[in-house]
Amino acid sequence: MIIYGKQIFLYILEKYPDLIEEIYLSKEIDKKLFSKITRLQKPIVRLDAKKAQAMAHGGNHQGMFLKIADIGFTPFAEVKKSDFLLILHSVTDVGNIGAIIRSAYALGVDAVIVSGVKSLPLEALVRTSSGAIFELPVVLFHDTATLINELKQTGFTTYAAAMEGEDVREMTFAPRKALVMGSEGEGLPAKLANKCDRKVAIRMQRAFDSLNVSVAAAILCERMR
Repeated sequence: MIIYGKQIFLYILEKYPDLIEEIYLSKEIDKKLFSKITRLQKPIVRLDAKKAQAMAHGGNHQGMFLKIADIGFTPFAEVKKSDFLLILHSVTDVGNIGAIIRSAYALGVDAVIVSGVKSLPLEALVRTSSGAIFELPVVLFHDTATLINELKQTGFTTYAAAMEGEDVREMTFAPRKALVMGSEGEGLPAKLANKCDRKVAIRMQRAFDSLNVSVAAAILCERMR
């Protein structure tokens, strides 16, 4: 897969150099950095501006690209023994998912499960998560209702994020827990929220419709950990 952008370029170079297969540059870089790159003994390809824009699909590439070995999603069976899971039902915005993965990793969540979607672009998630996807297991699961049932059967207490839920500040949480968040526009459907053991909410200090899903996920994970 191809990833681009200075931040993720430097992160992979530092943390996961063994994943790198080829390096693409469309501008001159610091001599010290270039020396570090050459020590990898990987092919270095120079790109013109037009080719670079095409490879980044118009994104902000900052002149730095890496071709890295393909990574895959983590199998669900590998996270069933975790203590704290975050489930994202039908969340599709890769910017939001990437931000959630970063927050989840920082706040001690054991894995993120994206359910109710058929596929996700891993290249984009590598970039939007700033590399946190390499550190935190991310699972793709076909059906959220089935997932909730399986989690309950394996000893998880499930918590649905819902406007009518209990105030997260006044709750205590089970040792093994799974937080289920809904999509950006529609939230979590009532039939899925009702399948969960309890409902949890963020009480607003001032009247407002809702928070961005990535912000809400970070607040709830912080309160629940």
